[in-house]
Amino acid sequence: MNYLDNIVFAIILSLGFGYFYLNIKKLVRNINLGIAVDRNDNPKTRWSNMAMIALGQSKMVKRPVAGFFHIIVYVGFVIINIELLEIIIDGLFGTHRIFVFLGSIYDLLIASFEILAVLVLVAVFVFWTRRNVIQLKRFSSSDLNGTPKKDANYILYFEVVLMTLFLLMNASDLHLQNVPGGFSHFIKAGSFPISQFIEPLFNGLSNELVMLLSELFWWLHIIGILIFMNYLYYSKHLHILLAFPNTYFANLNPEGQFDNLASVTNEVKLMMDPNADPFAAAPETVVAPAKFGASDVQDLNWVQLLNAYTCTECGRCTSSCPANQTGKKLSPRKIMMDTRDRLEEVGKNIDANKGIFIPDNKSLLNDYITPEELWACTSCNACVEECPVSISPLSIIMDMRRYLVMEQSAAPMALNSMMTNIENNGAPWQYSQQDRLNWKNE
Repeated sequence: MNYLDNIVFAIILSLGFGYFYLNIKKLVRNINLGIAVDRNDNPKTRWSNMAMIALGQSKMVKRPVAGFFHIIVYVGFVIINIELLEIIIDGLFGTHRIFVFLGSIYDLLIASFEILAVLVLVAVFVFWTRRNVIQLKRFSSSDLNGTPKKDANYILYFEVVLMTLFLLMNASDLHLQNVPGGFSHFIKAGSFPISQFIEPLFNGLSNELVMLLSELFWWLHIIGILIFMNYLYYSKHLHILLAFPNTYFANLNPEGQFDNLASVTNEVKLMMDPNADPFAAAPETVVAPAKFGASDVQDLNWVQLLNAYTCTECGRCTSSCPANQTGKKLSPRKIMMDTRDRLEEVGKNIDANKGIFIPDNKSLLNDYITPEELWACTSCNACVEECPVSISPLSIIMDMRRYLVMEQSAAPMALNSMMTNIENNGAPWQYSQQDRLNWKNE
């Protein structure tokens, strides 16, 4: 590799990481559109959750087949990309296999990379078959039609191409290492348990052509990695990065425990305090919210928006949702996908208007998520329990329900009747308080 190649490599590398930085900056900006919420308590528990769930994949293996192959892809892809460090150094300084001085450790690393590459290819084939041949129900539902389904396949194709290029790069390198008397700078380096079976494909080709192919595989491999890295922002595979902060900042409260609005809690306490002056002005420290509940993404908190970007679209939440299983419109996966799509729409609005959001007469409620979907939820927490990266669709559903009830008085008739009965009779049923204990005599 000559100096011109080094310069071109540096430019491509800078463009790749520069564009990635801009997208991450935009991502952080969009997430910070949410309401502030403190999730810095119990750091020990949070670090433990992140280690077990995001790094250890503990919730993935609840479904053994998918969990096993996901771990292969996850571990394989992460470990193989350790080689990226060597590629970057070689590309910038014109060296070749700069870490060869590690000796037997280097041989072990290259061998493990190759074995993992083959395992990744096997796992990708299994995933592709499950999605496109077997067509598992959770991968063939209507909320995945169009772009989401294509995106899942694009990622699988990306991984096949990158793993194949990696093996071809090693095989051509091995062929040049075995040239009698040595060939250029291709010194003996590495152990190739898989590439040794691919290397014969280059027999009969001139050394110059094999070297050209080797450099081509090398360039395509690194460019492919940079393209894949920047595609993550537009893909559900953003969870590769966000699963770690998402599991760290997840809600530690027991499932089923909902947050109360401070302003409402204080008002109820005031009403129940016999010594309180009902006509006294509210303390300056008590600030009523501008809106009860959420009708758009800016009304959600930043962790919920992080949840939306972290969604893997795996469908475990929807496949375990009792409302969905009984034919209702609710799909917790769709709730997260709609939230992310609306957040992206708001972000593009801000970009187009020089950092200011201009109202577009649209909102998450109604334009993306319908009241019918929200009221179908039984609040059973199955979706929260099933999510492999600690996402809570239920929290978004409940905040939007809160808006419907407290801002629009738009609860279903049955619920309105129940609340009226509680207010008037002290019970959900429509009979007088004097008759509440009559059931004992029956």
